[in-house]
Amino acid sequence: MGQHLEVDELELALEQHRAAGRTVSFANGHFDLLHVGHLRYLSDARAQADLLVVAINDDDSVASLKGAGRPVVPAAERAELLAALEPVDYVVVFDGDSPAPLLERLRPDVHCKGPDYGTPERVPEYETVRAYGGRTALVGDPKDHNTSDLIAKVRSLP
Repeated sequence: MGQHLEVDELELALEQHRAAGRTVSFANGHFDLLHVGHLRYLSDARAQADLLVVAINDDDSVASLKGAGRPVVPAAERAELLAALEPVDYVVVFDGDSPAPLLERLRPDVHCKGPDYGTPERVPEYETVRAYGGRTALVGDPKDHNTSDLIAKVRSLP
């Protein structure tokens, strides 16, 4: 089972893993309501390196990006759920709309995003990752699943 850590604790843990020769993969997102697309994304991200860090947006950034009523699940609970998933080694919550500052600080070997970006170069944090020598990988299945559709489906139930 993975761990939900604060950034300082995670940074120390990653230093120890790197000293032992392990590589780090990084995935990020809202993960408001978990669905099979999330699991496939995280499984593929984990396959890119020896361990997987999942960074989730805090509640304020999810609300600003997704609108009223979001997130459905608070950040602490989303972190706990993600940490319980087999592919996940560590979970960290970040503030702001972009994980770029966290990527600069943690410097994972691989930053993983979904295939909906088309090419790694189209990922907003691509240059941040390239600048410190990391790589960007597109992983997961086509974006056939999303939380907004899941919420709409639940709301339409009789």
